[in-house]
Amino acid sequence: MAAASAEDSPGQAERALEASAPHASVSLIKSSLSSLLGMRKVPIDTAEWDGYFDESGHLVKSWDFISANILDRGLDLAVRPEAWKFLTGYYSWRSSQDERLTTESMRRKSYEALCNMYDKIQPLLETEHRGFPQVCSFISSDLQRLHIRDAQGNSMVDKKQLEKILLLTYVCNTEAGYQQGFHEMLLLFQLLVEKEHEVYWMFQFFLQRTEHSCVVSIGVGRNLIMLKALIAFMDPAFAKHLEGKGRVVQSLFPWFCLFFQRVFRSFADVWRLWEVFLTGMPCRNFQVIVAYTMLQGVRDQILRENMGGDDILMVCGSILDLEAEELISTACCLYDRLREHEDKVPAELKEFFRQRDT
Repeated sequence: MAAASAEDSPGQAERALEASAPHASVSLIKSSLSSLLGMRKVPIDTAEWDGYFDESGHLVKSWDFISANILDRGLDLAVRPEAWKFLTGYYSWRSSQDERLTTESMRRKSYEALCNMYDKIQPLLETEHRGFPQVCSFISSDLQRLHIRDAQGNSMVDKKQLEKILLLTYVCNTEAGYQQGFHEMLLLFQLLVEKEHEVYWMFQFFLQRTEHSCVVSIGVGRNLIMLKALIAFMDPAFAKHLEGKGRVVQSLFPWFCLFFQRVFRSFADVWRLWEVFLTGMPCRNFQVIVAYTMLQGVRDQILRENMGGDDILMVCGSILDLEAEELISTACCLYDRLREHEDKVPAELKEFFRQRDT
């Protein structure tokens, strides 16, 4: 790609990135806008997002361009509610504004139909479904411990709505069901969008788009297996140390169950990482690269102090107040290192981290 000076206009920089996006390396994608513009990265704001569409509401920018920008810069809070509808699959990327209005009406009516169905079968579930009362108890207990307040001390949580959506998810999404911690993840969607049917559908589509990687019975075990394989390939000395300390890697499942929600300092950081997951960039299953990055942050301490299993888990559990931008950037650099040795990467890792089809 031709060099550009700091005096180049934002339009020139965007065109340069769009031209390079389909074939650029991850580090190039990550650094292009900031280096071309010679300024601190600024999230995609409303004015820029609106410029991605023509008068009919069709996108005029490519998926590669938009995804690369989201990976590099993220989304402004004001843009996220609409942008996430595209990222999750709530809206089609090929849709017009009129088609999205139709989709919105369809989503609302479908949600209402599910709620009506649930109301009719709830008495039967309570008496005939052996696991239903226990799930109700889990959800109620989890929500009682959820306390989020704004600066004025007002509750930011609509627990009745969360309970309704979690129970509906358990009944209608048989793949996901309910696992403890879903209430915390769902809260992020309740804080992101306003309408109940939006919260429900975006959560379902998020789980699908991320291939149920946070679901214990589907993706978490696979993530842990591949994390262990990644450590063995990238850092054999560290892998050897962990191997002799019990089931350390397998005990890191809480990271994946909540998609790292508890390691960040703010909800904004969680949204920032999750929207990267939704782009599928820089690769599929980027969550395992993120987990490896976090482990690398405490690797030297673990080896220097020759820590045992319990101490390792304690150190990993104390990883808190992270900044998403720094974590994403470091994880992308580690992914670049993996690609540099692509000819030596085991086939299972290569397939697991292959670039996602758009």
